[in-house]
Amino acid sequence: MDAILSNISIAINEKLFVKNPETSTLGKKIIENSILLIDEIGFENFTFKKLGERIGSNESSIYRYFENKHKLLVYLSSWYWSWMEYRLVFSTNNITNPLEKLIIAIQIVTEKIEDDITTTHIDESILNKIIIQEFTKTLHTKDVDEENREGFFFIYKRVINRIVQMVHEVNPEYPFAKSLVSSIMEGATHQHFLMNHLKTITNCNAEVSPSDFYTHLITTLLKQK
Repeated sequence: MDAILSNISIAINEKLFVKNPETSTLGKKIIENSILLIDEIGFENFTFKKLGERIGSNESSIYRYFENKHKLLVYLSSWYWSWMEYRLVFSTNNITNPLEKLIIAIQIVTEKIEDDITTTHIDESILNKIIIQEFTKTLHTKDVDEENREGFFFIYKRVINRIVQMVHEVNPEYPFAKSLVSSIMEGATHQHFLMNHLKTITNCNAEVSPSDFYTHLITTLLKQK
């Protein structure tokens, strides 16, 4: 177990930052407050100038850590998915029943997130709200192919492929495992968004969570032989 978890660290692609924000007090302050500010005003209205004013630092000091706000958002997303991968490994490592393991994994990536108090400068519950609201903006750009080649989305894809392997363990004959899992990953954020904003076009609500929906989906779809 320890050997597995030692390989699941919050390690982010170095091409996303100029200076690793985890190496300094100011860098951690930038991360903490960027999450809070993006949540408050939205990514479109977020600027390094506004962030600098919030933390009492020059705008130029933020550019010493991040080239632009797009890379900051990809950094935050990568951090989130790396943290999510850690939770996946920790929660499923000792589960021997393939379907039980898959259900736990699906619930982890689709549930409402609570703050992890062990990460003092990052509120995961708020970061989850940003992922729900803003994550597709990291992908839907004209530079996505180049950024993919640079490895910007490696952690996100690795999480998906971990769950894909679990699908194969449940039903090796199911032919659409990658499409299924990637649809669940993106669909979960969308269902949470609909719950919060467009309630009349989702069955998810205070009583029925996206996790309930996707658990029902996979248990119905993946019939073990």
